[in-house]
Amino acid sequence: MDWISIALLLFFGLLFLIAEVLFIPGTTVVGLAGFALLAAGIWFGYRDLGSSAGHVTLITALVLAGVIIYIGLRPKNMARLALTDVNDGHVRDARLPDVQPGATGRALSALRPSGTVLFAEHRREVVTRGEFVPTGAEVRVLRIEQNRIVVEAVS
Repeated sequence: MDWISIALLLFFGLLFLIAEVLFIPGTTVVGLAGFALLAAGIWFGYRDLGSSAGHVTLITALVLAGVIIYIGLRPKNMARLALTDVNDGHVRDARLPDVQPGATGRALSALRPSGTVLFAEHRREVVTRGEFVPTGAEVRVLRIEQNRIVVEAVS
C-alpha cells in the first residue's frame, strides 16, 4: 500500500472520531469505525513503510486522537449537549383549597356523569355519582376523592 492510502485511512479514522466525539456522541459505531480505520492505517504504516515511518504514524495518530477527545470532552463542549433547563411547571391539583366540600357552582357542560363546573372563577373537571346533570344546573361538592371532585345537583 502506498503512503497516500495510509494517509487516507488515518484521515478518515480521525474524521470518524471527530464525528463521534463532537457531532453524534453516544453512537459508538462511528467511533469504533474510526478507531478501526486508525488501527488499519497504523498497521499498514508499519507493514509497508517500515518501522520508523510506522512509529511516526502511530505517534501522530495518538496525538491527534488525544487532542480530538480532549477538545470534545471539555466541560464547555459537553454543556452544549447537556439539558440545562429546569422544568418548574406543575399540574393543577383538585385537592387545592380553592374548592372545598360543600362549595356550590354552576355546570358549564352537561355532567354525564363527568363534565366542567364553574366554582366562583375556577373551572374544574368534576364527576357525579352516576346521575346526569344538565348544563347550567347548580351543583354542590360532596367530597374530594384523591384527584376527583364528586358533585351532586342542588334541588
